[in-house]
Amino acid sequence: MSYFGWSWNILRKMGCICTRESIDINNTKYYIRDIIDGGGFSSIYLVEQIDSRKKFVIKKIICHGLEDEKLALQEVEYHKMLSHSNILPCLDHSLSNKNTNSALNSISILHMLLPFYNRGTIDKDLKIREKIPLPMKSIDLLKIFVEICDGIKIFHNFRPTPLAHRDIKTSNILLSSDGSPVIMDLGSTSPAIVFIKNNAEAQKLQDYASTRCTITYRAPELFNVEIDATIDQRTDIWSLGCLLYALCFYKSPFDYIHEKGDSVALAVVSGRILFPDNSPYPESIHNLILALMKINPEERPFIDEVRSKANNILFELNNSVSC
Repeated sequence: MSYFGWSWNILRKMGCICTRESIDINNTKYYIRDIIDGGGFSSIYLVEQIDSRKKFVIKKIICHGLEDEKLALQEVEYHKMLSHSNILPCLDHSLSNKNTNSALNSISILHMLLPFYNRGTIDKDLKIREKIPLPMKSIDLLKIFVEICDGIKIFHNFRPTPLAHRDIKTSNILLSSDGSPVIMDLGSTSPAIVFIKNNAEAQKLQDYASTRCTITYRAPELFNVEIDATIDQRTDIWSLGCLLYALCFYKSPFDYIHEKGDSVALAVVSGRILFPDNSPYPESIHNLILALMKINPEERPFIDEVRSKANNILFELNNSVSC
């Protein structure tokens, strides 16, 4: 969800500060200032803490039963486990029951308190740049990409069980006030390594990917999960390739396919990645994207190598500029 793209001053000018409804999280009250995003079972609110007047974001998740509740609380746990400057922290949370007339389903509500980033997401920044157009400088985009890799390393190198984010995309990367990227939305995060032993397990993972992993950033092995396959954190490496492409050219290579109404799945499994003829970026960046987006996941590098490759290109570009 892209729910941090609003400017507080813009909201005031638009007259959106119009409600005194509040949310309590562990005896601290937050006034709702705007509903920024809302879906089937979750909503995102821009809020203000009553005493400090500081702005935050609250993610509200409605849980229909114990399984939903377990998944929602797991998202909170991942925020706690994955502490890093390039990963969004969960500042506080609360779980409460909601009265329901249904005798079959118990309903609970999870509230997650998150920082508010006035600059919004990389996706928002790229949309502004595309209109001008104003491509990022090679050095600037590689600095951002290396920091994103630093955050993803925390997922992939987690012990005892490596984790995968599973939904890396430009709208899930915030920009802090100093321009540093911050990875958000851990709702799709799960153990990275999955062994597929039968049709039921293959279908389960495929269904999970279709609902949790954005189609234009989804790795090819998640479109048609095979029996006896081993899925690992290199699904994220493919998504990082799509993200790096978007940093260069405003969108994932498959966003253009999706917008035309053509089959993204067919485009992904074809493995054909095209670069604009007038690309302002060096071949080294093109080659890095291609290395991350190998159809066979066994041919993709792991995150430490990805970061090293990106940092080496950045070092070379910095040296060429200084010379």
